[in-house]
Amino acid sequence: MEAAVEWLLASDEPGIRLAAKRDLLGKVRPREVSQVLEGGKVRSLLAGQQEDGGFSVHPYGKWRGAHWRLVSLVELGVPAGEPRCVAAAGTVLGWLTGPGIAAVSAPSTVFFAAVPRRRGTPWPCAVASVSPTTGASGCSRSRSPNGSGRTGGWNCDLRASGRRSSFHESLPPMWGLYEVWRATGDEDARRAANRTAELFLEHRLFRSLASGEAMNPSFTVLHYPPYWHYDVLQALVVLARMGRAADPRAREAVELLEQKRLPTGRWRSGGRWWKPPGSTGSNVEVVDWGRTGPNEMITLNALRVLKTVPDCKT
Repeated sequence: MEAAVEWLLASDEPGIRLAAKRDLLGKVRPREVSQVLEGGKVRSLLAGQQEDGGFSVHPYGKWRGAHWRLVSLVELGVPAGEPRCVAAAGTVLGWLTGPGIAAVSAPSTVFFAAVPRRRGTPWPCAVASVSPTTGASGCSRSRSPNGSGRTGGWNCDLRASGRRSSFHESLPPMWGLYEVWRATGDEDARRAANRTAELFLEHRLFRSLASGEAMNPSFTVLHYPPYWHYDVLQALVVLARMGRAADPRAREAVELLEQKRLPTGRWRSGGRWWKPPGSTGSNVEVVDWGRTGPNEMITLNALRVLKTVPDCKT
């Protein structure tokens, strides 16, 4: 662990250095929080912001919309109350608070559930938790704030029967609902998040109950950013934040993560859902998260997870 942590502490990105000190060493100085805004990735994520708080594309536009930028900015540790993030969150809220949106607000978090319609057919719900304090935003489409049917998860396919959940579409709501509970104390949100955690843990995070095989090859590949895609590392990160990564049913996924560690103690990306800045077509990012060699954010997240699991060689 020491070599990998030292590598993270030498990062050019202040947010990564701050997260390593805080989450891996338990040491952080207040002045270091403000330095996060000086980072190259943070500056790029905030570049081009318009007067209305948006970025000249739809708030959910992949991957340059305000929603996706905010998720990345929060993961890089932007300071609480950063005005540009709050303004960007306002555009996400403006998109979500259209016709058919019901909102329940609390001092630090707003939770939205929507049932918009297309040609008279109900669309899956849009669920989001937004923190005005940090400008953080988490959003996913879902059938119900409490999960779909007996599974405890979600599926945004209009043809879904309610008997089968999508792992891709269940992880973001679980994370959002857990953050709603942290911000408001809403026990319904906590119970819903834990019910979805049970869905993942029942499957050992990536295995089919019927065959025992991996449900999807991409589930065992490490990505950053994951966006709305599911993989075992992002699932472990959220479960660790919920205090549940040490569950015995997550052990195989933890062992898989350990197996992917490089001899240097770092981790690299096994796949990407984005194109580098300047590319043409869709899914173009505004920052380069690293396409070759060890990956800082994946290494940081892997070490965060292992720190919460007893008997792991961190």
